[in-house]
Amino acid sequence: MTHHHPVPADRAAPRPFGRLLTAMVTPFTPEGSLDLDGAARLATYLVDEQANDALVINGTTGESPTTTDAEKERLIRVVVEAVGGRAQVVAGIGTNDTRHTIELAAAAEKAGAHGLLLVTPYYNKPPQAGLARHFTAVADATDLPVMLYDIPHRTGTAIATETLVRLADHERIVAVKDAKGDLAATSWVTSRTNLAYYSGEDALTLPMLAIGGVGLVGTSTHLSGALTKQMIEAYDRAEVVAARELHRRLLPLFTGIFRTQGTILVKAAMAAVGLPAGPVRPPLVDATDAELAQLRDDCAAAGLELPA
Repeated sequence: MTHHHPVPADRAAPRPFGRLLTAMVTPFTPEGSLDLDGAARLATYLVDEQANDALVINGTTGESPTTTDAEKERLIRVVVEAVGGRAQVVAGIGTNDTRHTIELAAAAEKAGAHGLLLVTPYYNKPPQAGLARHFTAVADATDLPVMLYDIPHRTGTAIATETLVRLADHERIVAVKDAKGDLAATSWVTSRTNLAYYSGEDALTLPMLAIGGVGLVGTSTHLSGALTKQMIEAYDRAEVVAARELHRRLLPLFTGIFRTQGTILVKAAMAAVGLPAGPVRPPLVDATDAELAQLRDDCAAAGLELPA
């Protein structure tokens, strides 16, 4: 058995992508084509008004399953141009084909991305040896820092604790977006590696910070970013009660944004506040009036107004 030395408790966890990232929706025109001006405007709002340190572009929330490789590249360029001087732009590049993923990594790097989000290959359910090989091959093929994305309820495969500990030895694998919902497993990894752990579930951000996490890659943060950042910073200052109060205040939105599907509700919300979003692409469907009314109630419960 391999013995790993525990990470000293007094060593501050690295924050390669800051504290708060939002997985940005991809704005489309009413006809369904890419709205590049809208993407620049939305990115600017998320950085300047919602306090994001970085944005994830071309994630699942950005409808990566239904955007083309060319659209993904154009989107990265536009967002880097809009906010790249004051926030990091992290490009989602993960697919279930190692060769295609390496191509997307190269394109993202060329387009100016500052980092890469690399999801576990989905549907084909590779064994742990296959995951390790996939992640290593992609990290070997780029000069950018890589955030692994562990979300077994979407991909069908979790990244095992031992696999994460091994991958942490790679100089470019620096972070994890953790949507596994297994805080004990996460705690083992944060105690044995220097990987920067970002919550991949808005509502688990505070408990994740308590076991060594550094921040959030959020969805509800399209609306609650500034307050969520305050929560993270309060915890960092050891103001635990204040952080917990913010957590409880924002909980209706942290969970409400996922009542149907995050992208669908965020796009409806952005349209309601007059920001670029447009329709979703099939097989997603736009929010119903009832879903939007419920989201309005969830926002109100969190003390945020969503205009009618």
